[in-house]
Amino acid sequence: MPIVAKLDEYGKGAWLAFAVLGFIIFWPLGLATLVFLFWSGRMGHGCGPARYEHRMNRLQDKMERLRERMGGAQPWGRGGFGGGWGRGASSGNRAFDEYRDETLRRLEDEQREFHDFLGRLRMAKDKAEFDQFMNTRRPSNGTDTVESA
Repeated sequence: MPIVAKLDEYGKGAWLAFAVLGFIIFWPLGLATLVFLFWSGRMGHGCGPARYEHRMNRLQDKMERLRERMGGAQPWGRGGFGGGWGRGASSGNRAFDEYRDETLRRLEDEQREFHDFLGRLRMAKDKAEFDQFMNTRRPSNGTDTVESA
């Protein structure tokens, strides 16, 4: 559905405007829009890792589109001369170029560390859920293991 993707790109304001417009044109259309918004979770106050991960994925998609528009799909100009974010092209000021390169390297390191942190967070959550599941399946220690003599 291209209209859903387009409205998602613009955010909640676009969805609300679409719902109001639907009520003005034909009230069942507005009502159906509101039901869809709440059913799909687009208007919920949801928080937590799933919503955060969804937002991070959307941000990552936007960054990829921006990279493609800037002339290279490869990040930080690794795609060749002058491609990407412009690390290959000089500004004419060596001090600024060194500062820019160091800042980009630092940001790449922070991004890598952040992705590692998210991976560890997901692993810890999965392990806690698995341990909880296994604890519910294990027999209790006091009743099942004692035999009468």
